[in-house]
Amino acid sequence: MDILRRNNVTVTGNPQGRAVVLAHGFGCDQNMWRLTVPALERDHRVVLFDYVGAGRSDLSAFSAERYDSLDGYAQDVVEVCDRLDLRDAVFVGHSVSSMIGVLAARQVPERIGSLVMIAPSPRYIDDEGYRGGFSQEDIEELLESLEANYLGWSATMAPVIMGNPERPDLGDELKNSFCATDPDMARVFARTTFLSDTRDTLQGIRVPTLILDCTQDAIAPREVGAYVHGAIPGSTLVTLDATGHCPHLSAPEATNAAITEFLAGLR
Repeated sequence: MDILRRNNVTVTGNPQGRAVVLAHGFGCDQNMWRLTVPALERDHRVVLFDYVGAGRSDLSAFSAERYDSLDGYAQDVVEVCDRLDLRDAVFVGHSVSSMIGVLAARQVPERIGSLVMIAPSPRYIDDEGYRGGFSQEDIEELLESLEANYLGWSATMAPVIMGNPERPDLGDELKNSFCATDPDMARVFARTTFLSDTRDTLQGIRVPTLILDCTQDAIAPREVGAYVHGAIPGSTLVTLDATGHCPHLSAPEATNAAITEFLAGLR
């Protein structure tokens, strides 16, 4: 199977520049980066893709067994990087993709040399000494609601996740993105995402890492950004003047400025 077609890979920008891989979060696709790409493509080779099950990926390649852990999605990333023969690329992951990028970078450190984590969360469920933002019961109810009525869940949760109630168009866009995802595949990705615990992978990161969080985020509260920053040696934490879980859509100028400043400081 052609990996570029399987993951609907798009490459744009400066072919001589450092590669920047943009990885979308749950229920989204590469179109969610449309406000970020213009800020990068003059100086960088920009790689966009859809995880199998999302966007215009090859849905026939989906396997519930492969994607019942974040390792399956990380394997998508590894295979795309191998296919494009990327070297020392910057991986920009939104939400759960931040942790997928960590897993991929551990497998192919020669291909992924830096990380940008937008609204990351290594664990969504509260634990002793750790606040993820949700109780075990919260997550069980969320998943039960999603599995019982995915379209209804999407309509209810998208505005909550996006935040910015004064801009309902943003919530509508996320809802439409959720609804465009195959419900069965979305259920697998949701369960994999919200039940994941990748905290033990953070201290092993030895590459330049930028963490971006928001002043208010219903999915990844600021305590999570602080935890990730504290767990990754030498990382940089920037709290954006933005609300919601998708600052690359709600506050693209601030998000892009933080990313480009980080990229400019890389050797």
